[in-house]
Amino acid sequence: MKGKRYTTEAKIRILREAQSSDQTIQDVCRERQISEQSFHRWKRELGMLELNQAKQLKALQRENTRLKRMLADEMLGKELLKEVLEKKCKPRTQATDGRGACIRGSMYGTSGLPVFWAES
Repeated sequence: MKGKRYTTEAKIRILREAQSSDQTIQDVCRERQISEQSFHRWKRELGMLELNQAKQLKALQRENTRLKRMLADEMLGKELLKEVLEKKCKPRTQATDGRGACIRGSMYGTSGLPVFWAES
């Protein structure tokens, strides 16, 4: 079962409460119904940041994730284009038309000229 999600503000409030009260971390976690693991992860991530700093950190993390995803998509697109070009175009040394040009199916007419130059 998926647990409750806490906002950054709520996490900071819980961390501050645990720091300022006489209760142990276990008691605060039990009272708020969170695991100690979550509490310590929040403490490591947010530490003693102010609320606006924590919000900026989260925004930067989201932006970083978005940019990484965009970069991965662009790299994948580039690789796909390379594969398509390698399949469609023979290297110049292996071209069979004698001119060292890339042969693409019906690109050349019977006269050996490109189709748009060939006589009708």
